[in-house]
Amino acid sequence: MNPTQPYTLVVVTAGVGDPSSTRMLADRTAQRASELVARRGGSATVQVVDLRELATEVTTALISPMVGPKLQQAIDVLGRADGVIAAAPVYKAAPSGLFSSFFQVLDNDLLIAKPVVLAATAGTARHSLVVDEQMRSLFGYLRTVVVPTSLFAAPEDWADPGLNKRIERAALELVLLVESGFAHQVRGESWQSYQHEFGSAGGTETHIELDSDMMRLAAGGSLDRPAAP
Repeated sequence: MNPTQPYTLVVVTAGVGDPSSTRMLADRTAQRASELVARRGGSATVQVVDLRELATEVTTALISPMVGPKLQQAIDVLGRADGVIAAAPVYKAAPSGLFSSFFQVLDNDLLIAKPVVLAATAGTARHSLVVDEQMRSLFGYLRTVVVPTSLFAAPEDWADPGLNKRIERAALELVLLVESGFAHQVRGESWQSYQHEFGSAGGTETHIELDSDMMRLAAGGSLDRPAAP
């Protein structure tokens, strides 16, 4: 660990209330992670991406290639993140549509190997498996490294000491993964081993043969080639 290099922890919260229990859970986790970093001789800054403020731009990005300025700023913040805490409210046995839509419009390469804590809140404990059954698979597709401990809070959990223990455990797992430098090593030493989409990865995707039959068809051409002289 390099104590002179501050880590950047990014909270992504889809809570819509004010105050928001989803934001509260994410903030408590980020605060604990920051305290653990400090205790271990380092420093961390926390940045928050509040998806309530991005709802219109996320919707636009779903149906067009347009990326608004607020959404682009959030993407840039996540691109610089050393660790992510992603928290969603649960509606109808699933993470909120705003939460899912935001991560669906992100470049598939943006979060490769980044450590992530997943958290959710709901009005009933019956939704407690949503994090592991639904959110974890989404972040697996994005090729993140999700910490073993997931967080969930129903109304009765806020007074339960067990929630603090889970937050402590998840925060420590996040800090240890961030300190390991795993994400930076993967991007530095194994980036070309990943399958990147054309136009993704900020121009650092692997070489793509533009003169292939498939690329000519994608561009509206044909497979016919001029006869050899």
